[in-house]
Amino acid sequence: MKEKKMICTGFEASRDAQKNRTEGVTAVKAADLSHVTNSFAFTIRRKSYWTDHSSINYFPCLFRILKALKMWYPFLVLLVLSSTIDLSNQDVIDNILMSLSKGITYFDMQGRNINLDGVVGYLILQAQLQEATRTWPHSDFLSLSQRAAAVSMLKRLNKSLSTAVSALQETDPKYFKEFEPILDSSFWFLPAEWSSTDPSLVYTSVRSMECYDEQLSDKCMTLLLGTWKDNGTPCIVTKSCRDTMTQFGCPHYSLSHQLLYFMIGTMKGCSRMLKGDLRLSRVNITVEHYKRIFCSNMMRSNQDIFKNAITGQMQDIFIENILLCGLVGFSDFYKLDWLQSILTWQDQEAGCFGKEEDISQIFEEFLDAPHKRVKRREKTLTDGCSSHMTGVAVSALGGFLNYYLSEQDITKRPLI
Repeated sequence: MKEKKMICTGFEASRDAQKNRTEGVTAVKAADLSHVTNSFAFTIRRKSYWTDHSSINYFPCLFRILKALKMWYPFLVLLVLSSTIDLSNQDVIDNILMSLSKGITYFDMQGRNINLDGVVGYLILQAQLQEATRTWPHSDFLSLSQRAAAVSMLKRLNKSLSTAVSALQETDPKYFKEFEPILDSSFWFLPAEWSSTDPSLVYTSVRSMECYDEQLSDKCMTLLLGTWKDNGTPCIVTKSCRDTMTQFGCPHYSLSHQLLYFMIGTMKGCSRMLKGDLRLSRVNITVEHYKRIFCSNMMRSNQDIFKNAITGQMQDIFIENILLCGLVGFSDFYKLDWLQSILTWQDQEAGCFGKEEDISQIFEEFLDAPHKRVKRREKTLTDGCSSHMTGVAVSALGGFLNYYLSEQDITKRPLI
């Protein structure tokens, strides 16, 4: 009987510990479960268990073991599910980090040749990596190694950005001066909370062509930034800009740049962007409401694009919508299947985006068509990669990274 007591000691201790727990405790630590399962494993491995006991001694002990396991069963299931979900989430983060590493390596080599739009994308990525490394939520070994990789990438990016921004100032000083305020990662706000788009705000009809060209878009944004002249006053909103940037029914780049216009105004601190709008139909629409309207329509646009084969220009629009609406805080743009598609569009050897299609021809066609394009000057690099698409892609991936890191509710984490 003394030996029998020794065999069951692990479970007797676990049972006594359970009795002493307070009623308010609702969670079981993994260490507690480990203690129980290790005790069980230790017990059945003992040679005396099989050789020194009669069935009279064996079955009471086995009954106690099974009874204890039954008591712990719900928590064991929860632990297993949590571990599985965490592992899947870690896989997603691994894939994002791997893609970003390739994208930053490409920037290391081509930073001096990438245009302003592409550099802005990497600057937004810089802000996202700074936030990710600052708030990395886990402390296990795998997460710490991932954070170390992100820190290393951020150091590389900081160095490359310094070179790229200096090159922009030399090669295109006028354009650089007009948008210099946004060439700083501190300009870009990251979302403090998440929300979702509203399908009821989708337009009943959408124009087939863009609503305005990039020259008007640039002019309106420089009026907000105060760079329209030397020592210019910021936060200027002309009637032309207000009417254009609040026009409903715009597609593609004119739609995304309507959102970008309000984003820049918010980040610049322009609190009265809608002052002077006397239209009765718009009297109750706020800046934040406009952002929701635009992103709800950008969501519909992405859903329609995703249903079809996404190539060339549509890839660029698709990713830009994710980048901008993600920055505004609409988490429903961070869909796992959308992420997986974006990852496949990266050139695995070069690390850039937009190389598979003849991007230069596509953008020339858009440039030739009146009011067709509002996206800033595209630059196809000598290796055939798209400067704009590469910039928006890496910054969109940075948004995916922060979103998955911020997800604390295990029931909402992605399963692969």
